[in-house]
Amino acid sequence: MPTNGLAGPIVEAAGCELWMHPSHGHSTRAAARPERALERRIEVARHSGVPEDALRRYQAERSGRGTGIASVVLPDRELVPGVEIETDLGTLAVHETPGHAPSHVVLHEPESGLLISGDHLLGRIALYFDYGHTPDPVGEFLGGLEVAEGLDGRLCVAGHGRPFRDVQAHVDGNRREVEAQIRRVRDALALGPSTAFDLVPALLELELEQELTPMMTSLGLNMVLAYLTRLEALGEAGRIDGGADPERWELAAG
Repeated sequence: MPTNGLAGPIVEAAGCELWMHPSHGHSTRAAARPERALERRIEVARHSGVPEDALRRYQAERSGRGTGIASVVLPDRELVPGVEIETDLGTLAVHETPGHAPSHVVLHEPESGLLISGDHLLGRIALYFDYGHTPDPVGEFLGGLEVAEGLDGRLCVAGHGRPFRDVQAHVDGNRREVEAQIRRVRDALALGPSTAFDLVPALLELELEQELTPMMTSLGLNMVLAYLTRLEALGEAGRIDGGADPERWELAAG
């Protein structure tokens, strides 16, 4: 599971240890320097073609609001494959499932088939990739689906939504949604070279008269950039040479 925004207050109130995957730097660094993290998001958005007036509004709205992490707490123990957690329900094993976040893991108890999936598999199909920290978060997420599929989970407790038993159906549903969303980005890019921001309405399937809200822009841009880097990793798209700002993308020839 990724860094918990309430880990600090929970550790302080309960006097417990915090176990977390070592790839938490993307989150703990941002929490330690929230204004620098905001500046970085603005830089990425500007380079991706977001208009300056929208950037100014977003910066004014977000400045001073932090990152949603109450306080930075470093782990007492690394939550990595090979670590086992003894509970009254059995022994939980750790499995890495990055993509949603570089630090994401799931916990599995093989005898009962209990799968604690965090934000990897949710009660409903809802995708999010933490862009900018690893080369291909979409590919990592798809690899994590293979991991979850191989665990033979029979009861899944997710970070959001009700517990569910049809784990394979949720794995399949996530794969279909990734393919549908990446297809929308690919089809929009086929119309001609575009900035990442240009592709957000296509990803979100907005009607022409619909206006992008700051939240839609932030989420949509993050997802589009993740899909573009996935297409780049597959050799299906690439950045246009020249170092232009904003950056533009095009489909690969052939």
